[in-house]
Formats: sequence, C-alpha cells, structure tokens
Amino acid sequence: DLTPVVWQNWHLLLVLFASGALLLWPGYARSARSGITPEAAVQLINREKAVVVDVSEADEFAAGHITHARNIPVNDLEKRLPEVVKNKALPLVLVCANGARANRAAGGAKTLGYEKAVVLGGGLRAWKEANLPVEKA
Repeated sequence: DLTPVVWQNWHLLLVLFASGALLLWPGYARSARSGITPEAAVQLINREKAVVVDVSEADEFAAGHITHARNIPVNDLEKRLPEVVKNKALPLVLVCANGARANRAAGGAKTLGYEKAVVLGGGLRAWKEANLPVEKA
C-alpha cells in the first residue's frame, strides 16, 4: 500500500503541482489577452496598410504612443473615426494602455462599418514589452 508513503511526502506533491501550475501560467495568461499580438499588428501595418488608432486620452497619448498612431479618445470614436479614417476597407488596429478601452472601441468601430477592426492584445504595454517603437508627442 502506497498511501502512507504518499502522505509522508505530501510536501513533494505540493511542490510538484505548484511547479506545474507555474510552468503553465504564461501560456494561459497570453491566451487570456484578447486581441492580436504586437507581431501580428506589425504585419497588418506593413502588409495591409492598417491604421493604428490609439483610443487613450490625449495626455496619455502625448506621454507615449505607437509611431504614426492617430489619437481618437474612446468617447469621441463614433464622431471622429469616420473623419480620421475615411477608407473603411483598411484594417484598424485599436490600442490603449492595456487593451480594455480598445476592446470597448472595437464594437463601436465595427458598428460604424470598420469590419477589419482588431484590438492590440495587451495594449501599449504589450507593444513596449515586444521592444517595438514608441514616440512621444
């Protein structure tokens, strides 16, 4: 019977389960980010002339944003997006600090007819983590 041996080594089982969970966590965290990766965004920008729309507030945008991004705060999106991006066939990459506001904005952009609107998963934070260029206004 192995039961006494297992319970005598319960701490080893705990370490085994904890280390397994820690090994699996990064993959789970990445999949939990909704949206495209920074690398996929770069491909959209380069191959399909995607327009980057930063939905952060003006002061956040001035502090740092993706190079050539256009700033339309999420609350102004419905009014200003058609003025700023006239070609609805172009892909849009929506971005904010961490992706939360961009996710909200994606629905609004699609309602306005921008069917190729996508969100940068993880937002500007993920872009910076990928060591991609950021500029300040």
